[in-house]
Amino acid sequence: MDELKKKIREIPDFPKPGILFYDVTTLLKDPEGLRAAVDVFTQRYADKRISKVLGIESRGFILGPVLAYNLNAGFVPVRKQGKLPAETLNVSYELEYGTDTLEIHKDAVEPDERVLIIDDLIATGGTAAATVEMVETFGANLVEVAFLIELSFLNGRAKLPSDLPVFSVLKY
Repeated sequence: MDELKKKIREIPDFPKPGILFYDVTTLLKDPEGLRAAVDVFTQRYADKRISKVLGIESRGFILGPVLAYNLNAGFVPVRKQGKLPAETLNVSYELEYGTDTLEIHKDAVEPDERVLIIDDLIATGGTAAATVEMVETFGANLVEVAFLIELSFLNGRAKLPSDLPVFSVLKY
């Protein structure tokens, strides 16, 4: 996994002073890095009978469809408010300064489906927690929440249900 970490660019003071931004675009543009990252997820979930992969906007849209394809599952985008055309379910969550809202189509997930949530990174856990809340509203079986990167020092897992399996490929 150290090889994958080497492919992630670290940008200090972005988007504001004091923040160290982990830029996964440098890993995604590298064919071996992208394949290695997707392969880790594919191998982990190959026998889990996943029926839907939910990708959180926006980099979950990059990893999610590829993983869904590999797992023979459907892909569902979880979007920022106002981006989906049909009737939606939405959940608002707290940001450092204010709130934001995520949405999913109301017909995106059935109660008996096995769902995997994926995103590129978990930091403070707000977007992941909001997405978990939406999946719980559907009554689906949430198999796991997965991330390419986890910023452990921000303790984002604490916002997720304690009995929910959480997987991250890389930890900082």
